[in-house]
Amino acid sequence: MKRRPNILWIVATQWRAQATGYAGDPNARTPSLDALAARSVNYVQAVTPHPFGPFARAAMLTGVPSPENGVRDYFDPLPVGARTIAHELNDGGYATAFFGKWHLAPRDPVAPLVGEAHARTLVPAERRGGFEFWEGFESGFLLNDPWLHGTRLAQPTRFAGYQSDVLCARAASWLAESGMRKAESGMSKPWFCLVSLEPPHPPYEAPAAGVIPRDPHGLVLPANVPRGGEVEAQARRELAGYYAHIEATDRAIGRLIDAVDRLEAEARRVGLAGPGGDDALHPAIIVFTSVHGDMHGAHGLFRKGWPYEESVRVPLLVRKAESENRKAESRSTELVSLIDLPRWTLAWAEGRQPASRNSKTETEIQRISMPSVVRLPHQCDRAWRGVRTANRKLVLNADGSPWLFFDLAHDPGETRNLANDPAWAEELAVLRRQG
Repeated sequence: MKRRPNILWIVATQWRAQATGYAGDPNARTPSLDALAARSVNYVQAVTPHPFGPFARAAMLTGVPSPENGVRDYFDPLPVGARTIAHELNDGGYATAFFGKWHLAPRDPVAPLVGEAHARTLVPAERRGGFEFWEGFESGFLLNDPWLHGTRLAQPTRFAGYQSDVLCARAASWLAESGMRKAESGMSKPWFCLVSLEPPHPPYEAPAAGVIPRDPHGLVLPANVPRGGEVEAQARRELAGYYAHIEATDRAIGRLIDAVDRLEAEARRVGLAGPGGDDALHPAIIVFTSVHGDMHGAHGLFRKGWPYEESVRVPLLVRKAESENRKAESRSTELVSLIDLPRWTLAWAEGRQPASRNSKTETEIQRISMPSVVRLPHQCDRAWRGVRTANRKLVLNADGSPWLFFDLAHDPGETRNLANDPAWAEELAVLRRQG
């Protein structure tokens, strides 16, 4: 019988692809992720389908873009009937668990976004995306002392500590208990666990588990951040805290990965591997990514929702099972998106390699969009849709007219908009037909 691997998704918020040590960011201290990257496939062209939390989360769980999945507006919940990767894996004999930020339930649009109102919003069982075990919170941006409720917590309960530490520890505990149940019963059921972390989301000035914020003046800024004014000052001020939260969350992720590896080593030691490498041992596939990035002053802009690389491109690492070669990093330039993760995960669970997308055209482009305007400070001021290739990006306004067109191969900082350049009109038209 083929082995069915355990599968762990670790999903951060606002962690842009550029902000890791393994990606070359001189400001980022990410030893745990650097170590994971050294044993993973690093998808350097990965994007979010929608650079805003609820839209991206809904697409990532269902494999269906927004608004087709039912989430068109920031306050739209994921429909009760939406089928997610958890439903698919439940049907396939997996134990499924979710920990952390949900951000897909009905919530009060007039309540303060930051604070206990949304953090203590109850997510009923039928709105938990099909996960058998669920322990989390709707939102609230409380990076310290989070409120959790769910399968074992009927009412929101406050947990002392840094949010990433609390969630990773709770997930590790569930995994350990799952392993104990296997040992006691002699039965083995593979698991799928999603750990959804809020950091490094604002408020950037919040304490970061004892990590001291960087010196703003010592940070290295990209060339596309305007210098000498308030944009630079704000970028430096916020990035000082952003990188502290990245370091603290990297540390928590490292502890979780270590816990997974220890549990699997113990399973092998006590003989759960079974004779002949049968279905009783499930080496974990580990995915690390983020639902979107953050502009941090690039092009004079902040936050997300924008179609620029800082907002759209996300980290994506996939560490394959122990039985496969993961001794050295593999760098992939495949054009992938978070929307591919459910399809990949189902293939892994069934012992298959994920198939390519359905058509040649779809393998050559990535579709990105913002279905609606989120009317919050600093966010993108329009709905848009676009197509991205390894070398080009075209972004269209809601009426289909070109807004932005970039030659990513020669202008990775997206400093020259070619949308009205006659020399690029033919290539723009080709991409426009695909958008």
